[in-house]
Amino acid sequence: MRPAKKVSASMTEQQYILRPAHINPYGRLFGAQLLKWIDEVAGIVAVRHCNAIVTTAAIDHLEFKDPAYSGQMVVLLGQITYVGRTSMEVRVDTYTEALDGTRKMINRAYLTMVAIDEQGQAIEVPTLILETDEQRAEHEAAIKRKELRKQRRLEHF
Repeated sequence: MRPAKKVSASMTEQQYILRPAHINPYGRLFGAQLLKWIDEVAGIVAVRHCNAIVTTAAIDHLEFKDPAYSGQMVVLLGQITYVGRTSMEVRVDTYTEALDGTRKMINRAYLTMVAIDEQGQAIEVPTLILETDEQRAEHEAAIKRKELRKQRRLEHF
């Protein structure tokens, strides 16, 4: 029987101050820079969940809702939403944070991470303990996203 872990055991929060090197010629955060940070946070969440090496298998959904500008603080929050036998879906929400601590969501992304051994072979991951209604709802939505990914693969999308 595989061990089980709570969603809260692997939740991760990371903050960055946006500097000129993170900004595109239009004065906004480079999408590729944010994607790099999202992938890093998702990797940390997945490693914390499975205590193993992980690799990014897919970025299923990446939605830019608002821009971020130089000098702003950006906060990324990552959590496991679903686990299969060897894979994990991780949601990463990105916010800008004002000086008073209020946050505005600017991005949401879903990534599929796979646990691997030193030879690069997929290995089993712990199951997921869902404790809240929000976690259960996110898990149900993740199952639907998984089915959509399967359908897209069949259609060579």
